[in-house]
Amino acid sequence: MHGILPRLTDGRARIGVCALNPHASDGGLFGDEEARIIAPAVAAAKRAGIAVTGPIPSDALWVRAAAGEFDGVVAMYHDQGHIPMKMRSARRAVNITAGLPIVRTSVAHGTAYDIAGKGIADASSLVAAARVAARLAKNSR
Repeated sequence: MHGILPRLTDGRARIGVCALNPHASDGGLFGDEEARIIAPAVAAAKRAGIAVTGPIPSDALWVRAAAGEFDGVVAMYHDQGHIPMKMRSARRAVNITAGLPIVRTSVAHGTAYDIAGKGIADASSLVAAARVAARLAKNSR
């Protein structure tokens, strides 16, 4: 979603953080990762000056993101992020893996082995992933 939605007037991207458990664990009924891990990480990010909100149940967060409240979303696992991202952005979507010692982006679709060599593949997501990777690499220096 980066680049599609507006940023704060000070230039910071607005980030929404998904909860891991259903209903953000409903006060511990469905796990404690929100209170024990995710909320403290969000609080630390806020102290560092990052415009971040969460943890928010992912079904609610993606609706808010689609309405323009967030520039980016942090998902806790693959399908939590990929399904809504693909539905929203289709071939422009780029997956960014954070926390690695290298820049890693990938397309928002599978390997497409079923159409390899047929001349019918759409390279839009690959081009977008390469552009985002180049921008991230440039900014990480």
